[in-house]
Amino acid sequence: MMADQKQVAGAKVEQPLPRAVYEDFLFEEAAMLDEWRLEEWLALFTEESVYEVPRAGAPDTADSAQDLFYIADNYFRLGHRVKRLLDKAAHAEWPRSVQSHLISNVRVRGSDEKGVHVTCRFITHRAKNDVIDIYAGHHNYIFRTIGGKLRILSKRSFLASNSLRDQGKVTIIL
Repeated sequence: MMADQKQVAGAKVEQPLPRAVYEDFLFEEAAMLDEWRLEEWLALFTEESVYEVPRAGAPDTADSAQDLFYIADNYFRLGHRVKRLLDKAAHAEWPRSVQSHLISNVRVRGSDEKGVHVTCRFITHRAKNDVIDIYAGHHNYIFRTIGGKLRILSKRSFLASNSLRDQGKVTIIL
């Protein structure tokens, strides 16, 4: 899977691949999270990546430097999050919860010097200790093709909720 690039005002802009390519990628990402293949999931990201979950109800323009975020991880911190979640000492997720990440409405929104912008809707179902949590919302991704492979530069997960009142916390990866 090779992405074409074009020069726009001095900056290289990656041309989007067909929507189905991103959709298949997102379906595989969801399967990795469902199956707790978190090290494989981490390998989907570039070393410059960020993974962010703004507060419930935050606008798409929220900035982690100025606004409250539940999660604002760079690649280094994301690696620590994965290591912690895979450790049996992570009591919030041991024994591991049963999860189902559903992805829909995948849309390629265009590209710029950062990469290809893709959005989708999600529902994440989590069951643990007879408690069921359901998280719904949308993801905003920025993708880059590096060495012929699609990689995540940025993933922002926006919750379609005004609060985390029902769930109380986010201990899994949306």
